[in-house]
Amino acid sequence: MVGYDPKADGRNISNFEVAVAGSVSGLVTRALISPLDVIKIRFQLQIERLSPSDPSAKYHGILQAARQMLQEEGPTAFWKGHIPAQLLSMGYGAVQFLSFEMLTELVHRASVRDPCDFSVHFVCGGLSACMATLTVHPMDVLRTRFAAQGEPRVYKTLRDAVTTMYRTEGPLVFYKGLNPTLIAIFPYAGFQFSFYNFLKHMYEWVIPGEGKKNGNFKNLLCGSGAGVISKTFTYPLDLFKKRLQVRGFEQARVTFGQVRSYEGLMDCAKQVLREEGAQGFFKGLSPSLLKAALSTGFIFFWYEFFCNLFHHKKKADS
Repeated sequence: MVGYDPKADGRNISNFEVAVAGSVSGLVTRALISPLDVIKIRFQLQIERLSPSDPSAKYHGILQAARQMLQEEGPTAFWKGHIPAQLLSMGYGAVQFLSFEMLTELVHRASVRDPCDFSVHFVCGGLSACMATLTVHPMDVLRTRFAAQGEPRVYKTLRDAVTTMYRTEGPLVFYKGLNPTLIAIFPYAGFQFSFYNFLKHMYEWVIPGEGKKNGNFKNLLCGSGAGVISKTFTYPLDLFKKRLQVRGFEQARVTFGQVRSYEGLMDCAKQVLREEGAQGFFKGLSPSLLKAALSTGFIFFWYEFFCNLFHHKKKADS
């Protein structure tokens, strides 16, 4: 069970173990879905249409993009920015799940609402994600810069990226794109947690006898469904965030096609609508939905797996 449940069968794990489970689930998931994440970022940053009919478009499909990146940049291209991405995932997972467990328990102790309600999971999931975002946003900016750069590389190492960005763009560079990130992450994470809980109850209602027998499969399936739903609802804001995070980094993107400068969130939305049409808000949606299904499915699967592992170990020791 994700979140505090007063009716649960006494899963007594500490806050530290919750944070470790969240952190390790983030680490494992990131390693598995990194290639899709890099392709998604490339699609989001491309001004030209994602279509083979546009001769100036560098990328126009997942398989074509994968082949081209492999040919031009080698297999390591799919793990560009992997170190900051791993630090991001581990820190984010730890803070998000720990905050969520504590917030849902707080709701129960305050006797405000049932901590398993859809609305409670939505609000607590959104707040926990905002806390995690504020903690690790600089790593998200670094990850995006590494994934966005072509060859020759502007940043050779993580240390080089941090010092160069700080020197040339100032300390606030590490919080570029924070506004759309917070605006997007609250509903995105809220829907993730609330739909995950909702889909698990639906699964147990549709297949009552299978609920406890195939717990791992249920967690993976319901997590994937929650990821697809939440990503579809909030995708345009994710695209704006990525566009804003590469401001001041245009020289590294000239080999990918056209580049644009944006003054802020509203300016970015207006330019995308004017130049790329409404469909521009959903560039990279296909790899993003695939990534969301896999990442959210894996993150809940691994989190519940490690929490149960800690619980059974503690039970065996006692």
